Amino acid sequence: MTPTIIQTIDVVLLTIKNDKLHVALVKRETPPFQGYDALPGGYVHEQEDNDCLDSALRVLKNKTGIRPPYLEQLETFSGKFRDPRGWSVSVVYFALVSLNVIEAANNPQVSLVDIDDLKDLPFDHLNIIKTTVNRIRNKAQYSSLPCFLAGETFTLPTLQKIYEICLGDTLNKVSFRRKIAEMDVIEEIAGALSRQGASRPAKIYKLKPYYLEKLKTLESGL
Repeated sequence: MTPTIIQTIDVVLLTIKNDKLHVALVKRETPPFQGYDALPGGYVHEQEDNDCLDSALRVLKNKTGIRPPYLEQLETFSGKFRDPRGWSVSVVYFALVSLNVIEAANNPQVSLVDIDDLKDLPFDHLNIIKTTVNRIRNKAQYSSLPCFLAGETFTLPTLQKIYEICLGDTLNKVSFRRKIAEMDVIEEIAGALSRQGASRPAKIYKLKPYYLEKLKTLESGL
């Protein structure tokens, strides 16, 4: 008799709220753990999905109303104890979006929880989130991935703050700006300034078009 293996997709959707990393959780509508907050997830649809990325995009859209510009595969979690229904395999993806993207979706089933306030979650979702945060902290040291948390436009002070939140550490202003310049992924919006309080107006930036298009291919490894 061929054993039945549960094949699912889970997505870790992270954003920044109140200067802290938050994860999007949704209420489970069916057993097991019905009514509990958990990561957006679902079964692989063999006839509908061409691959796991298709599954992840479909699941995230159905559960949250969001289609992110960037989705990266984290890793595969498997075992006979992670799901009370039996032996299971879950391919996990993660995405970073600005807070306004989640607010615009306005899905009442979605709640944002500070990653430092997470307690027990269904299945192995707490471990999955911790693994994702570790991946992001690692990639923030050398990549432009945190830029997706900034929204369509941003100032350099705002972008530096986002990197610091992702890294969990403060950064030297000069070194940070040198690193951003070397990556060559953002450009100034001519004539646009952010005026906040009595401080000096800050220039406003956006991702360069060619780089934004590259990221929209949803390829990992950036």
